[in-house]
Amino acid sequence: MLCVHGNPTWSFLWRRFLAAAPADWRVIAVDQLSMGWSERLPAPRTLAERVADLGALTDRLGVTGPVVTVGHDWGGIISLGWALQHREQLSGVVLANTGVDLPVGSRLPGLIRLAHNPMLLDATCVRTPAFVRGAAALSHPALPRAVRAALAEPYATPARRQAVGDFVADIPLETDHVSRPALEAIATGAGRLDVPALLLWGGRDPVFHDGFLADLEQRFSNPDVHRYPHASHLVTEDAPRTAADTWRWVQERVTQGPRTQDRARRPHPQPAPEPVTWTQDDLPWAALLRRADDPAPAAAEIRDTVTTTLSFADLERRIAATAAGLSRYGLRPGDRVAMLVPPGIDLTIAVYACWRIGAVIVVADAGLGVRGMAHALRSARPRYLIGITKGLLAMRALRVPGRRIGVGASGAPAVVGGWDTDLAALEADGRGRTLPARAPADTEGAVLFTSGATGPAKGVVYRQSQLKEQIAKVADIMRIGPDDRLVAAFAPFALYGPAMGIAAVVPDMDVTAPGTLTAPALADAVAAIDATVVFAAPAALRNVVATADSLTPVQSKVLHRVHTVLSAGAPVPLALLRRVQQLLPDAELHTPYGMTEVLPATDISLAQIEAAGPGDGVCVGTALPGVSIRISPLDELGRADGPLTDAAGVTGEICISAGHRKERYDRLWATERDASRNPGFHRSGDVGHLDDQGRLWVEGRLQHVITTADGPVTPVGIEQRIEDLDRVRAAAAVGVGPAGTQQVVAVVVPASGSGSRRRLADPDLTAAVRRASPVSLAAVLVVAALPVDIRHASKVDRARLRRWADRLLAGERAGKP
Repeated sequence: MLCVHGNPTWSFLWRRFLAAAPADWRVIAVDQLSMGWSERLPAPRTLAERVADLGALTDRLGVTGPVVTVGHDWGGIISLGWALQHREQLSGVVLANTGVDLPVGSRLPGLIRLAHNPMLLDATCVRTPAFVRGAAALSHPALPRAVRAALAEPYATPARRQAVGDFVADIPLETDHVSRPALEAIATGAGRLDVPALLLWGGRDPVFHDGFLADLEQRFSNPDVHRYPHASHLVTEDAPRTAADTWRWVQERVTQGPRTQDRARRPHPQPAPEPVTWTQDDLPWAALLRRADDPAPAAAEIRDTVTTTLSFADLERRIAATAAGLSRYGLRPGDRVAMLVPPGIDLTIAVYACWRIGAVIVVADAGLGVRGMAHALRSARPRYLIGITKGLLAMRALRVPGRRIGVGASGAPAVVGGWDTDLAALEADGRGRTLPARAPADTEGAVLFTSGATGPAKGVVYRQSQLKEQIAKVADIMRIGPDDRLVAAFAPFALYGPAMGIAAVVPDMDVTAPGTLTAPALADAVAAIDATVVFAAPAALRNVVATADSLTPVQSKVLHRVHTVLSAGAPVPLALLRRVQQLLPDAELHTPYGMTEVLPATDISLAQIEAAGPGDGVCVGTALPGVSIRISPLDELGRADGPLTDAAGVTGEICISAGHRKERYDRLWATERDASRNPGFHRSGDVGHLDDQGRLWVEGRLQHVITTADGPVTPVGIEQRIEDLDRVRAAAAVGVGPAGTQQVVAVVVPASGSGSRRRLADPDLTAAVRRASPVSLAAVLVVAALPVDIRHASKVDRARLRRWADRLLAGERAGKP
């Protein structure tokens, strides 16, 4: 492994790569001449000379290959130069936050532009340590003081910083720059390197931003990419796992891959396989096409008590016209399109028009918050954004790329609204036009982001066949027939009505905040299209029950029309389901289990929950047809490393195999490998067990397992028993202390409120909670409310509670959890 640093760092950057190296690998981490602790030369070095220097070093060291090159910043370009001159030795390329495309007029970040200015270069790079310190200061949170000092240590004096300025001066922004030909040759040749490539990327880098990543992805043939969303320019420092991820990649893609000399003999590039051709009936929206001439209602929305309805025939005409208009505007198969439109008719038209063209929709839930959405969309790199004014303006301010198409904005000045055109204009342009003929194929259809409730939101890639299977599974659970109609009070499923060939309505609510759905609003939505099926998040059902007294007699009677209610996204308490049943007495209540990566996986009805009785965790039923559930057992430290089993009573990580399982995580190579290390299965991150009837019981999240001296303890069973107390409204169980010797702490919300600022429960409540708990409790703490996720408003943030409890019990100022 040949590691090459950039400016103004040194080989210290690769210390973890050396430490993690397998015994049979040699790692060479250089200090470039005049940099780090290497010899200071009397004259600056050009790019071509630095490539030659690296070649001279490997010749002198007797390096013969196979070699994996690893480069960061300008070291990435130099390592590519070496790779092009030593193809017979090359077996892999790893690049971290670098770039080879510097077109004339490219606007680099302010720090680089400032330093590249001849008037300021000496002052910022040589006479003062501004540039050296600036590189380390890009990290958020800040790097440890010792690391910042180590990065700057070789550059303590102006004489030792001279090469820092020389490096900046050697950036060939001008066409007549001495290093421009070398850079262009490397940029052109990089795509001809027929070896595996890994791109490690800090998503918050203001220097080598995601545009450079997109360029590298185009140059290499199917590179593996892992984008660390919170890392900045010094990605190997901000994300220390880069070393372990890289060695894992080397093991899988290089050591176990084809021999270098065999690979070198293959023609390049390899032709892409032809996509499998479908018929029209195989498309996820085939049911909509079959009703293209039907005057019956297809889509409806209620905004401020005003109901807007569109027939199947009108919906199909508008989708076809919008697709033709988008195509004329430049949208092509495979393009990614971010959706920033509230669920309803506009979103339905936009999504199905994009699918008609073969584009890929990108959906990041508004529950992530504006910045969270921006981080997610930047990682997906959409070519287009379709959205309302507020969304487009926010994404422009946060530097999300893509051409902008407004929705519901006709007549407003585009420069003010933040868009380039609007959907209505494109629909008008497409009327009477037809799309170019294109055979249907099983291409990518969507990138759907997870909620971010248990870590950074991840983009989940679905092919059209997987979307079609998902829709079919949901339709089976809902007992959907041709005469059914859907109330979609859960944002992701507001789109699925037309794909099922049934009418769908979005209630008068803020779908990004499930708890805003009221009982009258639900009844009005049912009445609007004579709905028979309801899909709502647990938080929505909770508020429906809470506002049931506001129903009129007519509205109450309307709810009797519903025959099926689905609620998913988080556990639904049995008591809540029983209260919902009272409001919708003729409905069968289902709570399927799944996640963004595979939904649904199991199903269970209220009657089946009651038949199962109490147990250790939440019973989510049996696997759906075509779905397999296995458990990876926990070890004494709560790690799920055991072989997969379907034995009853074994607690471990829940692993799921299904035809509608995701295609992959987007630009998260290492995360995908972790989640799919058992071929054909997705590791869910949830823990649970199967009972002797094959029912799955969910006991919590893997990261929330409490590792006591007596072995691992899962939280949900503890919480359920505590919540059975009349004095407790809600409870969470967390572990404090070192892994392997953690103590279990209960955090409870008293039924009567906390009553005071005291965080320790009163003696009577403490005694009651300890009696109810199946395990010994080190403490019982009191809060006014448990922190929950934004999307579902139901998933308890146990990690946040654990950190709070740790601080509180250590005698530190803890504040609110």
